[in-house]
Amino acid sequence: MAATTRLISRLTVVTVSCSRLPPTFLHYPLSPGGGSGIGRAVCQRFASEGATVVVADISEESANQTLGSLNHDHTGQDHMASAVDVSSRESVEKLLTSIQCRYFQPPSVCVNAAGITRDEFLLKMEDEDFDKVIQVNLKGTFLLTQAVGKALVACGAPKGSIITVGSIVGKVGNIGQANYSASKAGVEGLTRTAAKELSRYGIRCNCVLPGFITTPMTDKVPEKVISQLTSMVPLGRMGEPSEVADVCAFLASDDSRYITGTSIEVTGGLFIG
Repeated sequence: MAATTRLISRLTVVTVSCSRLPPTFLHYPLSPGGGSGIGRAVCQRFASEGATVVVADISEESANQTLGSLNHDHTGQDHMASAVDVSSRESVEKLLTSIQCRYFQPPSVCVNAAGITRDEFLLKMEDEDFDKVIQVNLKGTFLLTQAVGKALVACGAPKGSIITVGSIVGKVGNIGQANYSASKAGVEGLTRTAAKELSRYGIRCNCVLPGFITTPMTDKVPEKVISQLTSMVPLGRMGEPSEVADVCAFLASDDSRYITGTSIEVTGGLFIG
């Protein structure tokens, strides 16, 4: 999809995925998890369409790397990187405060892309691994959605767009991922509820459900396993982070102004039925 300028003058926050703690990516449409993979692609896409992006990640180094990859081709763009632990209310509120102090307004777009995995079979999974994934993936999405929603309502903003990143696994389950599947199913339910509650304020909430997406982590997966995965996809290939970012940009823009409370699968037809 060719880049347009649908997001000029929009402030976005993006949070990023992380193997340790909840990475966060900020970009006046807010998008947590911007340090790598899908989060980074979202940040880059939003910047290319004219948004000012706040990249938020548990790793400040990773956030700064993403910040350095963003273009400044449009007048007024002033990107920012910040460290954030999305599972901590104090950290999330500190992030929102720093954004409003710098830009004198809350982000009009928020992308919740932070997420971690701690895989193990159900009968062997430790409480700590279950709790950690829920804290980052589900509670982190709740905290950021709540903080951005409150800020938009408090300032009387006429509209806003909150985008959460779930997973197709949240709909169909996956062996060895009871915690991750539960967290992503929760994200979808949270998003639908937020859409019902926040629509009166002009704030739209939608969820994106990626399938098998190529990321730095998949580079380490044996080719035989990749072939088995792609054989399950009707379109016959893995998806690209940029293809998820395309959908996020659509949901952030006025092109989707009559869409809220929905989930869009970016799966190449995986589990189509």
